[in-house]
Amino acid sequence: MILGLNVLGVGQRPAAWQAEQLAPTAFIDRDHWVRVAREAERGLLDALFLADQPWLADPSGRPAGALEPTVLLSAVAAHTERLGLVATLSSTYNDPAELAARILTLDHLSGGRAGWNVVTTASPDVGANFGITAGVDRDSRYRRAHEVVTAVERLWADAGSGRLSLPPSPQGRPALVQAGGSPEGRRLAGEHADAVFTAEMTLDAALEHYRVVKDHARRIGRDPHTVKVLPGFALVIASTEREAADRFDEWEARGPADYTLARLSGILGVDASVFDLDLPLPPEIREVPDDPATFGASLSFRATTVRFARTHGLTVRQLLRAYGGYGHPIIIGTPERVAGTLADWFLAGAADGFNLMPDVLPEGLTTLVDEVLPLLRARGLFRSEYEAATLRGRLGGLTP
Repeated sequence: MILGLNVLGVGQRPAAWQAEQLAPTAFIDRDHWVRVAREAERGLLDALFLADQPWLADPSGRPAGALEPTVLLSAVAAHTERLGLVATLSSTYNDPAELAARILTLDHLSGGRAGWNVVTTASPDVGANFGITAGVDRDSRYRRAHEVVTAVERLWADAGSGRLSLPPSPQGRPALVQAGGSPEGRRLAGEHADAVFTAEMTLDAALEHYRVVKDHARRIGRDPHTVKVLPGFALVIASTEREAADRFDEWEARGPADYTLARLSGILGVDASVFDLDLPLPPEIREVPDDPATFGASLSFRATTVRFARTHGLTVRQLLRAYGGYGHPIIIGTPERVAGTLADWFLAGAADGFNLMPDVLPEGLTTLVDEVLPLLRARGLFRSEYEAATLRGRLGGLTP
């Protein structure tokens, strides 16, 4: 299994900043990030993934912004030796030459451990920060994504003799990761990515996503085994099932009362507060909007959420209770349950590994490292030591 840590500030739970062992401003403290990265490296995880937040968000929802990822990961690189360092950067609002230089710089500073998580950006709040008042339609975003990724790959290939005044990457080129599950996103992943960060809430949907991405890779002549599919899982772990459920409820109670409903509204692209909580999602909420090109939010998050609710026959109230991953599946339970669920998806052929999101950092990560990973090792599903020195080497690239 490939295992990454998707770091959301101080934890996946929106109220994680209230944890007693954390300062509320820990998300801007270098020592916090170094501590989390070292803990991930102690567990022999493959990579640390950082999100980007190039917009002004409402701090009442999740009162922690995001430091610029490549700068932050440069600091982390100085205090780690093997952990991969993956920065999320938008293909919509970044210049390819500047982006290529930034990631390649991180790659050299880390000895071949850098990666770029490619995202297209639909949010009008981000556009406003770049002087664009109208939303960028989906077709334009993905057309630009293909162009930008291709340009960045060419710049990396020509490093040392082309426009970049840097030697070539220690790992051939920095790793490329793609996040997004729309039809266009899956094609982009199959054509370019070393790894894909997916969001599917059911095993059947994950199996389909896995097959489609691998088929895209095969269709253009790539070895599908070189494209690693990594679903995200949120985690709430405790010694017993009851303790885990209580821990989940405690963190839910600490967060804003309408946080989950607001997240559901954003993913569905409608105001979910008008729904009858004791009925299923309204019939007009379809798998795919009438016009995907103009739907501003994530098609993949919407599709997997609606499919999950329909498959399990959930009312809106039940969906909100089960929606603690906010678009990703969530495992609430013992270390044995977590290890068993990951093993089931992996052995079923729905994943090459996972991107994990503990509830509170570093506490939840320590539980993962000390209590879950030994169970996976006992099944022969996770490493006992690092082998390849570079991130692409561990993802299955040609450079060790």
